[in-house]
Amino acid sequence: MRLRTVLATLTAGLAAATCLTAGPAAANAPGSHACSPSVSLDRFSDALDKTTYRGTFVGNLSALAVDRDGSIEGLSDRSLLFTLDRRTLKPTGVVRLADESGAALDSEGLAVDLPDSRLRPSGRTPIGTRLVTSETEPSVRRYSGDGRILDRLPVPDALRVAPAGRATPNQTFEGLTLLPGGHVLLASMEYAIAGDATGIVRFQTWRRSKDDHFRLAAQYAYRTDPGLGVPEVRATPDGRLLVLERGFTPGVGNTVRLYLADPRHATDTSGIANLTGHQDGVRTVTKTLLTDIASCPSLGATARQPQSNPLLDNIEGMTITGRDPRGRLKVLLVSDDNQNAAQTTRFYFLRVRA
Repeated sequence: MRLRTVLATLTAGLAAATCLTAGPAAANAPGSHACSPSVSLDRFSDALDKTTYRGTFVGNLSALAVDRDGSIEGLSDRSLLFTLDRRTLKPTGVVRLADESGAALDSEGLAVDLPDSRLRPSGRTPIGTRLVTSETEPSVRRYSGDGRILDRLPVPDALRVAPAGRATPNQTFEGLTLLPGGHVLLASMEYAIAGDATGIVRFQTWRRSKDDHFRLAAQYAYRTDPGLGVPEVRATPDGRLLVLERGFTPGVGNTVRLYLADPRHATDTSGIANLTGHQDGVRTVTKTLLTDIASCPSLGATARQPQSNPLLDNIEGMTITGRDPRGRLKVLLVSDDNQNAAQTTRFYFLRVRA
């Protein structure tokens, strides 16, 4: 979300000449990688920070997804889709995305869908089509591997940016994920729409029809922590959701929390005009805190602006890359540096017991 570029620039002058250290990380025992009883941090990587690939800046990463061949897809909010080596994270390809008129997108959410007809030369492995959100309108489009628009999904009028709808620019579809089985797609609004209570965001779903198009389906209400929004959601193998909540305070830094949420028993709110948070019979998506990222060990990370833990930055993308031998989810996070000198493109390798 580019709004944070302005905030980061304002606070960059407050950063100390040396990197700031933090209190929360000190709570971990020496050598411990635990963030909480449910989450541990294996390592982080700044290898892609302020780098280029074939003359293209590598950064502004807003979303991650695993492709059908195991590679990592990294979506930039500047209409760029990078393919990253699963082991090294080095870029191996980039595709430019655009809307129907050829204009750039404010691309924020990413999900890999069914394979398309294009085959990769090495190994001839089919790669998936990409479902991509733009928070400008907002929109969800489906792209082929080479960036051609294949479909555009319908969006409820209320979720459109004003004056067409009740959403605020830069506060719409940030997260996107396919639920297990691939029949249901879910997008998360970042913040509340006008008329809904502050802190209640809507999760919109689409259901795949027999003709392989996605049709509007149920909508759910999710309550964020005060002052935080939802930059990303990712479905777990059992149909629950990993949800990132994030906020930024000038002079203090980022707050990033990871929740396990369950929409399976939530009320369909698509027919409710205004969500006050107090309607009888309306069940919001339940959530359980897995960790506050500020509680992770810093592992030698440095920060270019004030942070409660120098490990923190503008974390915005998340994907699940597999399971470890103990059954924990291997979760990869990435921060969006907004192409700003005060911020960092950083990858975080987590293990999550859900």
